[in-house]
Amino acid sequence: MWEPFFLPQSCPAAMLPRFLLVALLLLSGSSHAFTGSEACKGCHAGEYANWQGSHHDLAMQLPTPETVLGNFDDASFTYNGVTTRFFRDGEDYKVRTDGEDGKLTDFTVKYVFGVYPLQQYLLPLSRGRLQALSIAWDARPAAEGGQRWYHLYPEETIDYRDPLHWTGPYQNWNSRCAECHSTDLVKNYNPADHSFNTTFEEIDVGCEACHGPGEKHLELAAGKKLAGAANGGFPTALAQRGEWALAAGATIAHRTAPLDSRAQVDSCGRCHSRRGTLGEYHYGTDLLATHRLALPQPPLYYYDGQVLDEDYVYGSFLQSKMHLAGVVCSNCHEPHSLALRAPDNAVCAQCHQPQQYDTPKHSHHPTGSSGALCANCHMPETTYMGVDARRDHSMRIPRPDLSVVMGTPNACNSCHRDQDAQWALDKLRTWGVQFRDTGSHFARAFQRFDLGDRSVVPALSALANDPGAPPIWRATAMEAVAQTGGRDAIQTVTSVLYDPDPILRASAVRSLQFLPLNQRYQLLQALIDDEVGAVRLEVALSLAGVPLDQVSPEQANQLRGLFKWYLDMQGLHAEMPETQLQLGVFLAERGDLPAAEAAYREALRLNRQLVPAYLNLADLLRSQNRDDEARELMLQVLEFAPDNGPTLHSLGLLETRSGTPDKALDYLRRAAELETDGSRHRFVYAIALHDLGQPQQAISQLQALLRQLPRSEDVLLALANYSAELGERDKALAYAKTLTQIAPGNPAYQQMVQQLSGG
Repeated sequence: MWEPFFLPQSCPAAMLPRFLLVALLLLSGSSHAFTGSEACKGCHAGEYANWQGSHHDLAMQLPTPETVLGNFDDASFTYNGVTTRFFRDGEDYKVRTDGEDGKLTDFTVKYVFGVYPLQQYLLPLSRGRLQALSIAWDARPAAEGGQRWYHLYPEETIDYRDPLHWTGPYQNWNSRCAECHSTDLVKNYNPADHSFNTTFEEIDVGCEACHGPGEKHLELAAGKKLAGAANGGFPTALAQRGEWALAAGATIAHRTAPLDSRAQVDSCGRCHSRRGTLGEYHYGTDLLATHRLALPQPPLYYYDGQVLDEDYVYGSFLQSKMHLAGVVCSNCHEPHSLALRAPDNAVCAQCHQPQQYDTPKHSHHPTGSSGALCANCHMPETTYMGVDARRDHSMRIPRPDLSVVMGTPNACNSCHRDQDAQWALDKLRTWGVQFRDTGSHFARAFQRFDLGDRSVVPALSALANDPGAPPIWRATAMEAVAQTGGRDAIQTVTSVLYDPDPILRASAVRSLQFLPLNQRYQLLQALIDDEVGAVRLEVALSLAGVPLDQVSPEQANQLRGLFKWYLDMQGLHAEMPETQLQLGVFLAERGDLPAAEAAYREALRLNRQLVPAYLNLADLLRSQNRDDEARELMLQVLEFAPDNGPTLHSLGLLETRSGTPDKALDYLRRAAELETDGSRHRFVYAIALHDLGQPQQAISQLQALLRQLPRSEDVLLALANYSAELGERDKALAYAKTLTQIAPGNPAYQQMVQQLSGG
């Protein structure tokens, strides 16, 4: 069964790969009332003035001649054969474009969304839906290529049948982006008629969006009782900027007192992260109390943690040395205007002594050049949504050596695009820069692991158990190690299962799937009532299969409470296809197959191209001997995604079980030829060739795979066995000896060498 890796919320127009999961919406709630940003103005005039005109203030606005930046003077834009027209009708701003049925229809702009470097327009559909038009206005100056209409998916041909169409689920304002552009957003989805009655306290991102409801603060201020009141009456305190000083002889400042709260970074991370939402937001709690965070793994990140997809800063920042040193967002950004604390390198010079770092000796570029800017080397930009350049907040050293050996990007070549990575590496060597860990860098281990090389497991285990490493990397390494099972996995996972950091705890729970259910239950029983929602979510999924009649009444009641919480949480987001997909996984584990089937079919009603829902439903049907229905479902996928490897692979396995070997091998071959990441499809194809009577072809396939994965135990073991079957004992012995070199402690490999040697 395919359990979705939950990919967090993304603005509707983000340049998402077609089948990536997108996030769940956040809801906010509080026992105190929101009072509005105007109520803050009297006492906090400076902060209010800084906020006015900021991207938070202008996150969402009513359409007026002052707020609408796009050309509505009977302008037009053609995409995929459809010409969209932008015009005025009295006071209204109108768009004539293809609607849900593909027919040209007039829509009235209800809100403008964002301001720079692009602006989108929200158009109303039935049942209370607001949708973000995928044709956006490039707000940059004309000299920079702006002042034009453009489509956010220029390389794709998206029509009204596609879920990425502006009328589809991934462009829905209510679910996908409303909460992070308004204050105190309540989605109010009604699953009975699939409608929304979404409300907000303020149209934009106001003061209380970050600080929480202000009623109590105002009451205390009016009664002159603020002195001594916890957090000034707000539910959270965000002032963690701290004091920084240079020690004698040091060139980098450090905090004078350790950072004792993650409230500010987690408050920003609520919207500036790739994450999924679990339920109502609670100000001041750990981010994972109400969110599930995406780890730095492909396809969202490169193997070394650089941004690949639109990752929204937080996951990158958690990787950084700055984060480990106690830096918070407001050390670099003024939190109300969102501007940098100082221009260019001066923002870094707050802590990094400019005499040491803001010099040509350090940057190796002339003063005043773009190469002398700290951010250009340590925070390179990636452009999303066509025109929006965003900096990678992992703040890393450029590594062209990794670019050479594994293809990851580097800041040098992001500027010197006419040169290759080897040129950049050679240039750094002339400056005396030598990288001693190219072969042992953790990114290499992650890449090799994904390709099937299990010899890197000890390196990943070491990273997972390194208390000095960023927790987000430790969690990522732990989840990789857990895929192998065995002693390393058990030791690695159980060592952090009760760690104080919820990132590690949540990943540890998720990593226990390799253990039998009874062992999982014994280990996780103490975490059923964990205070962090992301941990509880993983516990619910991991223990979904526990038979309630085989535990004590008290334990059964505890599990019922957990499962009810999980179902209630999922019910908050029932309009999202990914929620229904996850719900199907949970219900199938609970043994409620009719309900699981209903959830998968609802996911497909919401998104007709959600491939994992097709595959999970097909697997569910196959488990009930409904092979013909399963086959029909997977063939439907090939109609809109003919080169979808997982579907071809699943069809191959189905035809193998159905006794149609020619069809099976054809599907498995096509899946293997399409595989670029990992090795499973190619390996299974080789095994199928052998099992279906083509051992020599199987060996050829495995030898090709071995050239890419020279230390893959699975490939070597299959080659040893198949070569021995064909009487090629010398070749089999060579493969077996290689296995003993990779895993000298494995007695089965030693025994194989003895047998093949005639001993």
